[in-house]
Amino acid sequence: MHLTNLKACNFKSYSDVDVDFCPNVNCFVGNNGAGKTNLLDAMYYLSFCKSSRGSGDMPNIKRGEDFFAVHGRYAMGAERGGRGEEVMASCVCRKGQPKQMKWNGKVCKTLGEHIGRLPLVMVSPYDQGIIMEGSEVRRKFVDGVLSQTDRGYLDHLLQYSRAVEQRNRLLKLFWEEGSWDEGQIGVWDEQLVRHGEALRSGRVQFFKDFVPLFDDYYAWITDGREHGVITYVADRETPLAQQLAAARTRDRQALFTTVGPHRDDVELMVGDMAVRRYGSQGQQKTFVLALKLAQFEYIYRHGGVKPILLLDDVFDKLDMVRVTQLVELVGSDRFGQVFLTDTQPGRVEGVFETIPQVEHRIFKVDGNEPQQITATN
Repeated sequence: MHLTNLKACNFKSYSDVDVDFCPNVNCFVGNNGAGKTNLLDAMYYLSFCKSSRGSGDMPNIKRGEDFFAVHGRYAMGAERGGRGEEVMASCVCRKGQPKQMKWNGKVCKTLGEHIGRLPLVMVSPYDQGIIMEGSEVRRKFVDGVLSQTDRGYLDHLLQYSRAVEQRNRLLKLFWEEGSWDEGQIGVWDEQLVRHGEALRSGRVQFFKDFVPLFDDYYAWITDGREHGVITYVADRETPLAQQLAAARTRDRQALFTTVGPHRDDVELMVGDMAVRRYGSQGQQKTFVLALKLAQFEYIYRHGGVKPILLLDDVFDKLDMVRVTQLVELVGSDRFGQVFLTDTQPGRVEGVFETIPQVEHRIFKVDGNEPQQITATN
């Protein structure tokens, strides 16, 4: 699978975009603020129905306009250089109206129906949050990978999240009214147990499959000099029904559900040290890059399609040897289509001079209008 053409109207800084891509490595180069990441975010929308930045849809409408539209033409079932079956994906968002995702012109009934059709992995500076921020970010990483490859897991995740939300509302309502109804709480407990146990089972299997992939990439990036460790942190010994019953008093006092898969975490270590507290910036960047490359490999192995790989400003703090090694890796047949951004045109051009066998196209982005994007092969 690869993206052959991207069109966008009133999306972020762009009034109009219409650009074609090669099936291997595509590079956007230009100064900070030129609009490179906005192009990647448009691609992200077509896969996940939302921005990679986690913001709502309205901030992505170009100032002064009342809608944005993003359209992508994809070649499905094609190796690099092949044609494959052509499909179209679209995302249209208008102020005051529900967002629409379309597949070959047909409106998707739900956003969940679309997620997973166009697998994609993005590596960006914001991924540092997987290490530095709270457990919610790490859970979202795991859930995001599984949701692209396991429709059943996604369904359980949506139902579980709804049950937690409704149960928390009920806890607050009981507190406000000074009442308590064990039967009503029990209804949502049953939903939490049903879907929560499925989530934990899915996560346990995920880590069994994912950790060896992470180990391989971490060893490659560090030349085997360091050992990264990932551990799923959850109470898997006690049935969730018992956990909920034991936490009943605590939940009534806290006014929210204090136990369950939505409270699980992932421990990230370098050797015996927490990378969050003791890892250098270079070690943290290495950890995130290994996580993301392993994510790509996992999705490919379990979904049968090589995801599109977006690398946003990943060369920072990497020397030229490592930059060249990384581009050569992602440009190999092991990966599919790749998009990357860089602020230094000379660096990208120099890299491809040393690996001319990698098919590529370089786009110079020096402003906010499409006519200021040029391409070279």
